Amino acid sequence: MYVSGTEPQSGSFEELATPLFDQLYNFAHWLTRDRDEAEDLVQETYAKALKGFSSFRLGTNFRAWMYRILRNTFLTSRTGLKATMTVPLDAEKDEPELALKHVTPETILIERSNWQLVRSAIDQLPVHFREILLLCEVEEMSYQEIAETLSIPIGTVMSRLSRARKTLGRRLRQELRKERNDGLRVLEDTTRHISRR
Repeated sequence: MYVSGTEPQSGSFEELATPLFDQLYNFAHWLTRDRDEAEDLVQETYAKALKGFSSFRLGTNFRAWMYRILRNTFLTSRTGLKATMTVPLDAEKDEPELALKHVTPETILIERSNWQLVRSAIDQLPVHFREILLLCEVEEMSYQEIAETLSIPIGTVMSRLSRARKTLGRRLRQELRKERNDGLRVLEDTTRHISRR
């Protein structure tokens, strides 16, 4: 269970850093799109954090400090420098559990289709929108933690998050329109084909 990063902390680097491993790995995997690169990124993050641990002030937000190191390490890596506009939320295994009352093959297909649309729309977002959505919606960080992680004011966090959500909503609507039009075209083609028989 996560303990607020702003509470007074004491203990060794291992005691503070070990509980964050899975969260950091998931974030790294979304950024890099590759399991091996994500592992390397997390390993480098832990090495840098351990080396710089003496400069960390106990009682400040350790979680945000670790995320900031991971993000900066990614941004200065070859993969991070190549990153243009996409960071996929990769992996069927990482998808959220389906919370449906009546699970049928059709509802599962619809849920997976909707999840694919969301992933596709997020993939198209610029990095600064993608990362703020992931930190807020997936990692459930507070505005204060996001501000500390990204080294930006809280006001910027709020406005960037608002713009990211609007952009994501716009892209989702475009994807849904495109999917609907493609479906209608297939239906019309099928109807024409059947009527010719």
